Amino acid sequence: MTEYIRYEYDVTASLNLAAGEQVRWLPRQRASDLLVPGSDFWVFDESEVVFNHFDGVGDWVCEDRRDDVAIARLCAGAFETVWERAIPHHDYQPTVRKSPHTR
Repeated sequence: MTEYIRYEYDVTASLNLAAGEQVRWLPRQRASDLLVPGSDFWVFDESEVVFNHFDGVGDWVCEDRRDDVAIARLCAGAFETVWERAIPHHDYQPTVRKSPHTR
């Protein structure tokens, strides 16, 4: 878990959940057999998708808007599959693992 993701996890209850948002976490080992877009995305009005692109250290680079119902449906379906498999925040306990290169 990166330092930033750990920060997101730590503030989720006091910020996101307190505001009424539902948050779930999907460990990578539970996602191996899922086909999902390679970028973070938002679906609007079941017809437009905005993909967010980040660099290797997690900084936002740009967005890519697609006004395409077929792409919006694919992304919405992928999200639903991930959401069903993901673990609600209050049930999720992140694991901290050392890198295989760390001694």
